[in-house]
Amino acid sequence: MSELITAELVDLDLSATTKDAAARSLAERMVAAHRVTDLDGFLADVAAREAQMPTGLDGGIGIPHCRSEHVNAPTLAFGRSGAGIDFGAADGPADLIFLIAAPAGADDDHLTILSGLARRLMDPEFTAALRAGTDPRAVAALIRGEEAPEEPEREQVEAGKQEQAETGTEAAGGTGAAESVPFRIVAVTSCPTGIAHTYMAAESLAAAGRAEGVEVTVETQGSAGFKKLDPAVVAAADAVIWAHDVEVREKARFRGKPLVDVGVKAGINRPAELIAEARRRAERGEIATASDSDKASGSGDGDGSGSGADHAHFGVRLRTYLMSGVSYMVPFVAAGGLLIALSFAIGGYEIASAKSVADHFVWGEADSWAALLNQIGSAAFGFLVPVLAGYIAYGMADRPALVPGFVGGAIALTVNAGFLGGLVAGLLAGAVVMAVQRVPVHATLRGIMPVLVIPLIASAVVGFLMFIVVGKPIASLQNALTDWLNGLSGSNAVILGVVLGLMMCFDMGGPLNKVAYAFAVGGLADPTQGSLKVMAAVMAAGMVPPLAMALATTVRRRLFTKTERENGRAAWVLGASFITEGAIPFAAADPLRVIPSVMAGGAVTGALSMAFGATLRAPHGGVFVVPLIGEPFLYLLAIAAGTLVATALVVLLKGARRTAPEAAGDAGADGSRVTVAA
Repeated sequence: MSELITAELVDLDLSATTKDAAARSLAERMVAAHRVTDLDGFLADVAAREAQMPTGLDGGIGIPHCRSEHVNAPTLAFGRSGAGIDFGAADGPADLIFLIAAPAGADDDHLTILSGLARRLMDPEFTAALRAGTDPRAVAALIRGEEAPEEPEREQVEAGKQEQAETGTEAAGGTGAAESVPFRIVAVTSCPTGIAHTYMAAESLAAAGRAEGVEVTVETQGSAGFKKLDPAVVAAADAVIWAHDVEVREKARFRGKPLVDVGVKAGINRPAELIAEARRRAERGEIATASDSDKASGSGDGDGSGSGADHAHFGVRLRTYLMSGVSYMVPFVAAGGLLIALSFAIGGYEIASAKSVADHFVWGEADSWAALLNQIGSAAFGFLVPVLAGYIAYGMADRPALVPGFVGGAIALTVNAGFLGGLVAGLLAGAVVMAVQRVPVHATLRGIMPVLVIPLIASAVVGFLMFIVVGKPIASLQNALTDWLNGLSGSNAVILGVVLGLMMCFDMGGPLNKVAYAFAVGGLADPTQGSLKVMAAVMAAGMVPPLAMALATTVRRRLFTKTERENGRAAWVLGASFITEGAIPFAAADPLRVIPSVMAGGAVTGALSMAFGATLRAPHGGVFVVPLIGEPFLYLLAIAAGTLVATALVVLLKGARRTAPEAAGDAGADGSRVTVAA
């Protein structure tokens, strides 16, 4: 296995002043070392990860990182900045920057090495040595851990502690055992990528536990694997801490214990406070819910800052539950929608009323093949609402919620409640299962609770609610929404297109973008002419931001830095593929000019798409599904118009601020420039 970091990957005098420039400088070293195959592709993956959550940590550390198909070997590059670079940490800029690159299919051994570095960054002596180092070879060796013996594995340490406790208990003959056993906490840490924050939070909690005399055992649910805690360790624990930004897996294991539930950064930055809160909850005999722990610790926003975090955290959780269901539903929509679209292309719209191919199929007839594609696609569409409901419930309460979720989704179809009924059924199923899980039961029943008792009770309750209580009102609302979408014409359709376009382009992959996209995809669960127009408008508007930035960097190169021009080349492909996030690097560097410009372009495109009556059955694909789009030429015209509007605005706004730099004659030989902030 090649060395994770070498002297060539160390820059002790990093001159970059922004996080994008720092990432590019360090990534160029990876390319030169033949660790990264595509610089722009890799940097796009880094930027996408950075957009999920800032990677700055307290103590002057920045850890931009990602898993990427453009990385051929796990690699670290290290840069030390004299001026400091803002990576979003609460305590200010970072002077120690690690760019962590992991292959898309990295094995557990490689990722364990990366997680080991994340843990060492919690050691003040290690970071002090990095700041004092003068020789790149020595710094690389220090990072590889060659100057100090490796710490024993956490499992060995915990086993040793347990053995000592048992030995002490036996020696005492069972007398005074309560005094010899420390307070015990089990914790789960996880982050979206699972490379760095997951393991840094684990090490931070463990170190704080050692300082406080508390026994902390951590389960890391990251990319290096998911090894469940020993059930005996969980059973013996006095309290539980979850420091996570993705849903904890198999949450039912921790039922019935005091819980502190926070974001992963709180586990890194405030471990002692979390341990103290866990002890307080245990002393009060309090079985905390997630919302209770948010309110008590004030860390519902993920890093423990800001008032009213509990409300923000609930909103984030609700969106996570809904997007969990939508993400599992999208493949069914894509497969079913494309198959149905192909069947219409071959056999016309009347093929939807063809006889069952199980009874009538002629190998040489095109209509038979069209009917086959249509009926397979329709079968896939039949799963949309149950899958949506089932996986919303799964995101809330794990596997025991799958059965009532799917049952509720199927009932939503039966009572014609459609997509909205699926949403409600999933939320009801998750809530009912979570309520049942909180009921204390005898130990003899715990084994059958998740496979028999919970699915039985929850399915009965959700079925009753969907059939008798909420099903018909939701069906009426669904019908009203369907009639409204089908009746949209003229100015009403244009206004909806404007709103959807603005939402798609405002945060480019953020919450508003996802809400608009989820609304469009949900409409495909029960496709009508109106819902197909909405899907077309959403995808068209989402393509505008990266296409506009690509065009702007082509027609007015001198308005952009060398890095931005390189990102612009990649943005052509990203925009054509309906990857709105391709414009994030530009928006992050100049939000006040870029975001309003692309929003204007997206609004124009959304309005024109609705006005032209363009339709789309596929939830993704960009220009690659244009042959399956209704009114394809007008659809492309709408995208082109919005792109031109956004390009013109961003060029105009950026050009207005270049007067001072141009007058000073500060353009570089390569066309790069010094930007004077407006």
